[in-house]
Amino acid sequence: MGLFGNREKKIIEELHKKSEDHCKEISKEIDELLDELKTDYNENREVVKEFSSFVDELKTKLSPEDANKLLDFSRRLSKVKRCAKKGVEAMRELARDQRKVTRETSMEYEEYFYMK
Repeated sequence: MGLFGNREKKIIEELHKKSEDHCKEISKEIDELLDELKTDYNENREVVKEFSSFVDELKTKLSPEDANKLLDFSRRLSKVKRCAKKGVEAMRELARDQRKVTRETSMEYEEYFYMK
């Protein structure tokens, strides 16, 4: 007889199944959000460059004070772009980590379940 009786094995199997289902659902949701975030980022990644070009055109037509305000706004917009890029990278890492934890958890359940 193994380490676990039939009752315990059944409980472990149920926990394994439930845990696996939760992990797959979370992974699927993370992957969907990552795809959406990457798509949105890629669609808008050139906006800052285009805006900077527009600022360069406009600043000669504006008063020095207004040109400085516009340049400041342009710099802050560049920071928003960096934040968005970091968000995409963080989501990618989260997706990778979730897959890794899912595999490890599944292996641990199988290890305990098949212990004899």
